[in-house]
Amino acid sequence: MKIAVASDHGGYHLKQEVMAHLKERGIAYEDYGCYSDEACDYPEFAHKAAHAVADGVCEYGIIICGTGIGVSIAANKVPGVRAALCHDCFSAAATKEHNNANMLAMGARVIGPGLALKIVDTFLDTPFSNEERHVRRVKQIEEIG
Repeated sequence: MKIAVASDHGGYHLKQEVMAHLKERGIAYEDYGCYSDEACDYPEFAHKAAHAVADGVCEYGIIICGTGIGVSIAANKVPGVRAALCHDCFSAAATKEHNNANMLAMGARVIGPGLALKIVDTFLDTPFSNEERHVRRVKQIEEIG
């Protein structure tokens, strides 16, 4: 498994913690920026990570900005990406089980690092249910895009 990781300046510090956590778990990742807490534009970095997921370079993506809203909107513009904004473990599990989400968005100004790392683990460790109704709905999402 390889994870595309990206943030803007608002999510930079939390991204550093997420990458350290992934490294501790032995999970490969690629950092698609940004590379400091200097002000920058989130769509650039969200798109880079989203394209890595859509193109199959990375299996999943984790994207972070101040609220998580901007990066999730930007990532979902890329066909094949199903980015879910999650600030709790229930949502992270449900979006993997039901939506087969392939990107996790979080807001560094909304949640702290302890909860964020639990959400990351939940997202990465929860499988898609493969129930017929969820397969059908994910297919419908793909057809809409």
